[in-house]
Amino acid sequence: MSEKPTDVPPPTAHSRVLVVDDDPDLLRLLTIRLKAAGYEVAAAGGGEQALGILSTFRPHVLLTDLRMDGMDGMALFDSVSRRHPTLPVIILTAHGTIPEAVDATRRGIFGFLTKPFDARLLLEQIEAAVRLRTPDPQTTALVWHPEIITRSSAMEEVLSQARRVAEGDASVYIHGDSGTGKELLARAIHQVGRRANGPFLALNCAAIPENLLESELFGHVKGAFTGAVSGHKGMFVAANGGTLFLDEIGDMPLSFQAKLLRVLQERQVRPVGSTQSVPFDVRIICASHRDLEIETRHDRFREDLYYRLCVVTLHLPPLSKRPEDILLLADHFLDTLSKRYGNENLLFAPEALELLVQAPWPGNVRQLYNVVEQVVALSTGPVIPPLLVGRALRGEPQDIPSLEDARTDFERDYLVRLLRLTRGNVANAARLAKRNRTEFYRLLHRHHLDPVQFKDEND
Repeated sequence: MSEKPTDVPPPTAHSRVLVVDDDPDLLRLLTIRLKAAGYEVAAAGGGEQALGILSTFRPHVLLTDLRMDGMDGMALFDSVSRRHPTLPVIILTAHGTIPEAVDATRRGIFGFLTKPFDARLLLEQIEAAVRLRTPDPQTTALVWHPEIITRSSAMEEVLSQARRVAEGDASVYIHGDSGTGKELLARAIHQVGRRANGPFLALNCAAIPENLLESELFGHVKGAFTGAVSGHKGMFVAANGGTLFLDEIGDMPLSFQAKLLRVLQERQVRPVGSTQSVPFDVRIICASHRDLEIETRHDRFREDLYYRLCVVTLHLPPLSKRPEDILLLADHFLDTLSKRYGNENLLFAPEALELLVQAPWPGNVRQLYNVVEQVVALSTGPVIPPLLVGRALRGEPQDIPSLEDARTDFERDYLVRLLRLTRGNVANAARLAKRNRTEFYRLLHRHHLDPVQFKDEND
């Protein structure tokens, strides 16, 4: 390993690294170097031991050797990614080849370094991975779409277009299936544009009866119709200086589309029952699950209104077209919802994650959120089983694990629960399990669980 001076940024505060290598000398050297660089380090002599350590030590990055006895680095990555899909993994090997690096990258490995490695490059990669897991608050403040979580190249392209559009004032049409996040994108465009200090108002055109649309959008004066006991200025005037988002505009009745076109051309509205017009200055962003271009061909949407509204068109891909986002979003929703429900530290079983990846997601991101919320609300243990996810998806689990795999996962989760409950007291844990201490220690050794790690877990 190169010993050149390292001039790299200091580690992010409280950064944790799990190092895995079956070479004890190299493992010790890496541990010393990373601790000296300011990281909190846990060391494992193999893949199985690393899985045991992950029960209590939550690293920001995993650094593992590729070639190891027993579970190798890629097998460890596959196992870890099922439970912790957003944990960055760096592979370190003396046997690195271009095909191995290409395969590792395609499978989602964050970094790939060959031995002998450059210490500076290693520290730079680890810090980059840590910052990916725990972004710098100053950097996060610069992200213009904090509510839109993705690593899909298709979504990134849409976001890139949206960011450029946000700088101007052109009308934007967002096309996408229900549940893809059209309003989130509209809000992001508003928040980064020059109208960010103005209001953002949203109206679902499909949810408002035709006889109320005019009053809701244009306003009315007192006494304009039965029940109008007071005046209402309407959303065009209320959104003055800001953005008006018209969702599901493809469901707007044709008879009202002519009125909307006139208002957009004149840039002023006349409230119902009034003889005076009121000017407004708003940016229009509209959205629909329907393809408005096709709707115009079939005379279900006015062509002149289409060209007025659709100056720039953004197409949001369905979740089925961005599978790399499924586990990323599920992990994010799980973290958010488990805190809300007071059931923190929940994990998906590997088979449950496979069900999520294999699901068709006709309801897109909204459906994924609902599925995660349901399993969090109904979960009774620290690991969310595939049966619960299958029910939430309105179907039965498609893949059944082998009996041996299921028994191994259950044993590890059961032992972890006992050690957490007894704060690492082996005598108490063995008594609760109705096993003698010698047999209980053998179980702990089999699953590479160290009782000491659980003694101060809640301190």
